[in-house]
Amino acid sequence: MVSDRMKTLIAGSYRKPRGYFLGAGICLILFFQMAWAEEVVVYSARNEPLIKPLFDAYTQKEGVAVQLVTDKEGPLLVRLGAEGARTPADILLTVDAGTLWQAASQGLLSPVDSSLLREKIPAPLRDEENRWFGLSMRARTIVYHTQRVRPSDLSTYEALGDPKWKGRLCLRTSKKVYNQSLVAMMIVALGEKRVEQVVQGWVRNLAAPVFSDDTQVMEAIAAGQCDVGIVNSYYYGRLKAKTPHLPLALFWANQQDRGVHMNITGAGLTRHAKHPKAALRLLEWLASDPAQQIFARLDFEYPANPQIAPTPSVAAWGTFKQDSTPMFQAGALQGLAVRLMDRAGYK
Repeated sequence: MVSDRMKTLIAGSYRKPRGYFLGAGICLILFFQMAWAEEVVVYSARNEPLIKPLFDAYTQKEGVAVQLVTDKEGPLLVRLGAEGARTPADILLTVDAGTLWQAASQGLLSPVDSSLLREKIPAPLRDEENRWFGLSMRARTIVYHTQRVRPSDLSTYEALGDPKWKGRLCLRTSKKVYNQSLVAMMIVALGEKRVEQVVQGWVRNLAAPVFSDDTQVMEAIAAGQCDVGIVNSYYYGRLKAKTPHLPLALFWANQQDRGVHMNITGAGLTRHAKHPKAALRLLEWLASDPAQQIFARLDFEYPANPQIAPTPSVAAWGTFKQDSTPMFQAGALQGLAVRLMDRAGYK
């Protein structure tokens, strides 16, 4: 028979594992809570292959997981607005300053106090209330057929509306936000009436119906369907890397006055971020020297941080004067730009 003492010892030996496993369970719960607290959720309008390497590098360096949700700019803004305080998003990242302005004006972004971001990102590339910051840049400028056009024939965006370019101009659709921001910034510089005349001239000079993307514009120019167009510089970099023999070159517009129109990929903290401190650390890292170098390598872009040089292939395109008009004005006038283009017949 088993003595009472032995029964007590046996019972005690079973009670100890139960306490042990309970403690281990609590530790696991705390571990996963800590891991969740260090996750940052990013709503991104940028294609995943062009942004995920940055977040992977951050996770490897800091041990903070970044959950990426990608979609078009419009649906992301609608989603953020609909989710309200329930949104899981900590950061909104888009590929146009106008979209960031819209997000800020709709109360979807929160201002941040970061001396590092103010130091790294020039004032024209960030919101005046520090609700969003540019992280990389691209020039939207003139591209031309090197055998059919001399650089001396070119000057400004406005001049592409002159009669000499009739039947020689190709453009991307006005429905794309890049053209909306370009026209908005032209309104800042020239006024609504003058810009509407310019856009009407563009429409009269079209050699073909508008194209759905910049690559198609350049392919049409290379094929001789037209001679000049307006494109983002990174599309040019991609196409030339793939087919370097194409007779295409970039021309830096408006060098005698305001300079080349620039647009940004940028980001801001959402109003209802669940992990605002972790999100701010990620945003600050994206403006840091190592991250800016990754931005430059990924897609033929210019770093927003002026202390970081572009890649040699991008630098080979030459230096140019940039339009220094604050980017938030592109958003403020984007609606007016869309209506202007509609009136001018720019589809």
